[in-house]
Amino acid sequence: MENWRHRCRQGLETLGDTLRLYGRWWVARGWNSPRAWRSIGLGVAALALLLTLLRQPLADWFWPETRIQQLLDDGRRALAQGRLTAPDGDGARELFAAAAALDPDRRDVQDALVQTGQAALAQARRQMGAGQLAAARTSLELARQLQAPSAEIEQIERALQHGSREQDGVEQLLRDAEAAHLAGSLDDGPDSALPLYQRVLAVQPDRMQALEGRDDALSDLLARASGDANEGRLADAAALLQRVERYDPGHAELPAAKAALNAALEQRARQGERELARGRLAQAAESFQKVLAVGEDAAARRGLQRIAVAQAQEATRLASDFHFGQAEAALAQARALAPDSTEVAAAEQAVQRARDARQSMETPLSNAERERRLKRLLVQLQEAEAREQWLLPPGSSAYDRFKAAQALAPQDARVRRAAARIQPAARQCMEDNLRGNRLRAARTCLDAWQALAPSDPALAPAHRRLAQRWLAVGSERLGMGDTAFAAQALQQARQIDPGTPEIHAFAERVRSAGPGP
Repeated sequence: MENWRHRCRQGLETLGDTLRLYGRWWVARGWNSPRAWRSIGLGVAALALLLTLLRQPLADWFWPETRIQQLLDDGRRALAQGRLTAPDGDGARELFAAAAALDPDRRDVQDALVQTGQAALAQARRQMGAGQLAAARTSLELARQLQAPSAEIEQIERALQHGSREQDGVEQLLRDAEAAHLAGSLDDGPDSALPLYQRVLAVQPDRMQALEGRDDALSDLLARASGDANEGRLADAAALLQRVERYDPGHAELPAAKAALNAALEQRARQGERELARGRLAQAAESFQKVLAVGEDAAARRGLQRIAVAQAQEATRLASDFHFGQAEAALAQARALAPDSTEVAAAEQAVQRARDARQSMETPLSNAERERRLKRLLVQLQEAEAREQWLLPPGSSAYDRFKAAQALAPQDARVRRAAARIQPAARQCMEDNLRGNRLRAARTCLDAWQALAPSDPALAPAHRRLAQRWLAVGSERLGMGDTAFAAQALQQARQIDPGTPEIHAFAERVRSAGPGP
């Protein structure tokens, strides 16, 4: 700046000497001659050129405050943009230093230099966190030159020394992570890609190489999850999504992967409903269980409950006819699906009572003991008849007592007379329940009727009527939107009389009304 002032003084002295020479010349030549006027014009032009060239130095000389303020504004703008220093003089440090050269005692100029030193310290910390140790040392040197607090400078220096020792370890971790990623080992243990990337980020949270590597590895995990969901491995897909969410809950591809899993779960639940409607209980149970393996689902839980009830009823029916192997299999399936169900507990008791009754029948007995037991069973049968307990409760109904007595003495006249009494009662039971639309009870009575008189010609039309009634009630409920009951009605009709002509059309309606594939 002193150089500029010296040049200004020289320019003004030269201008003064020129004006004095012109003055003497005008006096000697005469001021009104043409040549004088040309000289005046040349002098004015020279003066204008000189003032143009020296405009800024003159302004700085006469109005230095304006120049300082401009330097401060430019420096603050550079500081806000993060340009702390620049070789071309356009950095915050250089601009504030120029302002300080014009007026070293200005408080705002000194404050600006202090702010630049603090910004250099903050920049050094950020660069160190990102693993840019060389850049952090450069920023720290700038802070030192700007006389930032020595305590903060020393703290960062110690951290840089520690970071330098860790740098080699971090680089090795990165190399190991990338090698594991390339080998497809994403999250298979502490030496796989994602745990290694996490160790790098624990030391250098802003390390871009580790952030990008982790992001790519998580994308690969999400691709695996989508493949598992598409192939029906829903629990595996859900586990992968949970692992991705633990690493990065905000991963860009996570919402789409969750939506794909939810769609697969809904599709599997719909498949379970279709299988249940077709009477394929084992396949339906498998579908509902896959849904529940991912998380609690009310519809899938209700589906399993319906299957368990159907299996429990089947176990009771089979046990009443002493088909214990099949009854136990059905009961085991019901127990696995709904261990706390009251229907399953009741079926277990019924099977056990039937088993006990059969065992007592098979025990070798003397004629006297056989007679005593037969009389006791006939009395119990009459008592059950008096209470009109023809088929229920299982194990102590009139039908159960008759079956036990028949096993003891199948040719006994008293047993035959009991059969003659029970058969019409079972038939009437079926008719009464059919009129009252108590279709499950009607099915139980029909089964007893068939067991008592398997060759009765009236059985076939009875089966047809009961199957048609199930279809009629199912059609009514289907019209109300109850597709679950309609599916059960279809299943019952198929079991009772698979040759019923209306079954095919109703099955098509159930399939059309249910959720699509």
